[in-house]
Amino acid sequence: MRLRLLPLALPLLVACTPRETPPPPPPPLPTPAPVAAPAPAPIVPSALDRSTFNQLAVRMNLPVYWAHDANGNKTVDPDEVRGLLFYPTSPTWVQSGKLSPELDLAYSGMLASLHAPAADVPAGEAARRALVLEDLDQGRPTLVHTDFRALAPSDRAAVKSIVAAALEVERLFAIQTGAAALERKLPADHAPSHSLFRRNWGPQCEGPKTEKNPACSAIAGAPKRKVDVYPAKLQDDPKFCQALEQRKDSKELLSPFVVVREQDGQLVPVKYSNAYAQTMQMVAGHLDAAAAALGPDERALAEYLTAAAKAFRDNDWEAADEAWSKMAGKGSKFYLRIGPDETYWEPCSQKAGFHVSFARMNQGSLIWQQKLTPHQQEMEASLAKLIAWPYRERKVSFKLPEFIDVVLNAGDSRAAFGATIGQSLPNWGKVANESRGRTVAMANLYTDPDSLAARRRQAQSLLDKSASEHLRDDALPGLLSTVLHEATHNLGPSHEYTFQGKTDSQAFGGGLSSMMEELKAQSGALYYLDLVVKKGLITEEVRRQSYVDSVVWAFGHIAQGMTNEDGTRKPYSQLAAIQLGVLMDEGAVVWDAAAPAANGSDVGAFKLNFEKLPAACEKLMRVVAQLKARNDKKGAEALVKKYVEGTKIPQAAITERVLRFPKNSFVYSVDL
Repeated sequence: MRLRLLPLALPLLVACTPRETPPPPPPPLPTPAPVAAPAPAPIVPSALDRSTFNQLAVRMNLPVYWAHDANGNKTVDPDEVRGLLFYPTSPTWVQSGKLSPELDLAYSGMLASLHAPAADVPAGEAARRALVLEDLDQGRPTLVHTDFRALAPSDRAAVKSIVAAALEVERLFAIQTGAAALERKLPADHAPSHSLFRRNWGPQCEGPKTEKNPACSAIAGAPKRKVDVYPAKLQDDPKFCQALEQRKDSKELLSPFVVVREQDGQLVPVKYSNAYAQTMQMVAGHLDAAAAALGPDERALAEYLTAAAKAFRDNDWEAADEAWSKMAGKGSKFYLRIGPDETYWEPCSQKAGFHVSFARMNQGSLIWQQKLTPHQQEMEASLAKLIAWPYRERKVSFKLPEFIDVVLNAGDSRAAFGATIGQSLPNWGKVANESRGRTVAMANLYTDPDSLAARRRQAQSLLDKSASEHLRDDALPGLLSTVLHEATHNLGPSHEYTFQGKTDSQAFGGGLSSMMEELKAQSGALYYLDLVVKKGLITEEVRRQSYVDSVVWAFGHIAQGMTNEDGTRKPYSQLAAIQLGVLMDEGAVVWDAAAPAANGSDVGAFKLNFEKLPAACEKLMRVVAQLKARNDKKGAEALVKKYVEGTKIPQAAITERVLRFPKNSFVYSVDL
């Protein structure tokens, strides 16, 4: 299970230093037209600012990023350029300490695109291309860069093989999503369409302003992407997921590590390792090479790499989970998770998507482990008492989040917008059921000055002055929320808990069960604040800051809309609406349409009643956990109807103010 973060979520590790608010985002870039490749021209200082350079690079599908302007000369210097992963090309941007001809050519192309005449294409195609640019410009490229050049040669060799495995996982996930099957339909002469397709895992638009526009697509005619894990013909029925869930063989067909294929007129499950044998064998080879390269100080990681390689060959993911769980606390410099895990990516929310999360360990996790680990059984007992029948307290022994500094996300972990900031894995099997999994918090995302400033300005457009006084730009409130969210995944009815012989997935259906599990976890992030205050682990002021942070987090997800283009639910958006709605019903959060917002310009603001919040959060936790424990589908659907589909929440005001700013779109760079 994972906690997805969008631009309004608090960053994790950043110095507690006030920052000057930057000027508003620049106006939208003009629409470029295809032009003949210009002759390279010298890079002119101030011709392009850093933000425009990076946005144009996205439009042109160029794997380059202007990381900073440390010397303030307003021009691109060789030590400021980063090459990016997960693009179809990998030019050399710097040679012998100087900018390469490829960068000069790219820069010239950017300048030319700003002044190019309108493209000579049919009106319908011109409209499609304009929508593609609008979708791309709703993201702000945000760099995650890691320099491994100081590592020992053995570690560098292993990292190279892990990066190579990640590139293969990208291809594998593209097959799963159905993107690979559509790639040949991309227009050869329009780089922005290729860029959107790469970023969004297919032709569909993902920006909140464009995702539901049927004409917005990287491919003319807007073909519908069909995932590869079910027969294409089956997906012509909009209710095919429900039909599969009602079959007598649904357990076998909807197992997370198989695809559904039609053979001799019958639907049958086929193991991932058989369905995707060639690509999975390639991944396995790279993992074996990484394991062989590591020295004796990375034995635990080597054992996991070997086990994961085997799983890519034989589909035995539980054996890989065993090796992975044993890595915790073994002193590795690295964190790696590679394989199929989350299910949110596909319409039925049943099949595990392939991904890679590769990171360096961050020692900051030790502080919170020391603080909360002694109280984890009390946290379980408290929730069990709140639920009552039919749930009984379990013995829990999960580990609290390890902090990691992300190096790269690939496959299902590389989203068009936003990023996962917390994750508890595995989701199935013996390791999960025995609470021996690992929980991580991603510590280095959303910490750049641009992200911090945008978040504060968005929050101040929706909160009144009294609530915004509890905003802060350092780690603690968001970190605390992430820790408690991920801990709650392991408490109460979780993993493969059953009631009346059914798991929550079987009782609710995949999409609703995913949303309810994340709702439980995020409700725990609010509910357990009372316990940590009483234990003296945080002050009352920190609790208030965390309440505000969680409300701001909800704004960010509500603004993304409640459903995807195909009508499937967005779990985080829907849980955010339910949480905010319940807190409003309890008078703990109040929307005053006439109140001035903290920014001094918007009218209509949220106020927080901190005295009412503890009781309101307890009620929220009780309602959600009882629905989960009793597999109460009707009760869960009633929450959705009231708060997601109803008018309790001023969704239009939240959306308009949040979407004034582009969303983070993470890009990755590794120096080896």
